Amino acid sequence: MSMTTIRRARDLAGEWITDEVHDIAGFHGAFLAGSAIWLPPEDTVVPASDVDVTIVLDTDRPPDKIGKFRYRDIMLDVSYMAAATLRSVDAVLGDYHLAGTLARPGILADPTGTLTTLQRDVAANFAREHWVRRRCQHARDKVLAGLAGISSTRPLHDNVLAWLFPTGVTTHILLVAGLRSPTIRTRYLAVRQLLHDYDCSKAYEPLLGLLGCREMTGPRAAHHLAAVTGMFDAARALGTTSFPFSSDISEAARPIAIEGSRDLIGRGDHRESVFWLVATASRCQAILDRDAPDERHRFDEPYRQLLGDLGVASFRDLQLRADVVREALPGIMDVAESIIAANPAIRHG
Repeated sequence: MSMTTIRRARDLAGEWITDEVHDIAGFHGAFLAGSAIWLPPEDTVVPASDVDVTIVLDTDRPPDKIGKFRYRDIMLDVSYMAAATLRSVDAVLGDYHLAGTLARPGILADPTGTLTTLQRDVAANFAREHWVRRRCQHARDKVLAGLAGISSTRPLHDNVLAWLFPTGVTTHILLVAGLRSPTIRTRYLAVRQLLHDYDCSKAYEPLLGLLGCREMTGPRAAHHLAAVTGMFDAARALGTTSFPFSSDISEAARPIAIEGSRDLIGRGDHRESVFWLVATASRCQAILDRDAPDERHRFDEPYRQLLGDLGVASFRDLQLRADVVREALPGIMDVAESIIAANPAIRHG
């Protein structure tokens, strides 16, 4: 897999669609997402990466995502989408994930031609200032909506996820302003580079502060990775309930969930590894809580140690930190505006 180029990965994804999917009921088309459309074709697919594929169906209720699995030399991560989601060009242009995906050539199958037409129209308007600003606002709204999910009726691991992912979307606000990929696992690396490029590096440490990992050291991150690896192995072996993220806690996903974090820590990006460490640990806790509660209790202490290092060891901590994220949003939007103003690729006026 490590020697597969992006071009070859795209071809393999199209091959899988042709062989396995194109004749299913309601098939409307399929397209690439994620790094496969943002990276140059000659780049190499790294082991801690997958190829995202979206299958579009003519149905109001698409099935749950297939998730991650190996196909020949690559890891595919496949999800479904209702065709109605893509009916309006304006709706796509205002959606920060969809617009970035469909602004680039990545259609794998298009029996009716509608996806190709949509992709052309999105690409033509993607860099207009009005739509860039709208997408930044969409990302901001996603932060607020996600944080609203923190509730005293939910278990700790669910509340951690309800805090973690919206907090991480603060990076997406800025990446969208820079017309860059709102990547998932390595979002902090991506936003660090963006802020450096726009002479806004002073805005980076506060983003890490929102996550609580500014003071995380390499040895401490390695300690937490060892504990998360144990959680991962237990959840992978004992999990039977289907979750939307089940395929992320599987042997196929180990290169991403575990080895990807190990690589970040090893090269000195230990603070940037924290986001996915916490996501993986919390998902493992959710699986074990449902399917092997006795085993989950075995990992309670290392899980709380990880959260404690971030200052979110209790429900009250999460409430307070969510408020801090909300209060930080106007300043983050100001940084986004400065990037929009300086970005030569944005079509102003």
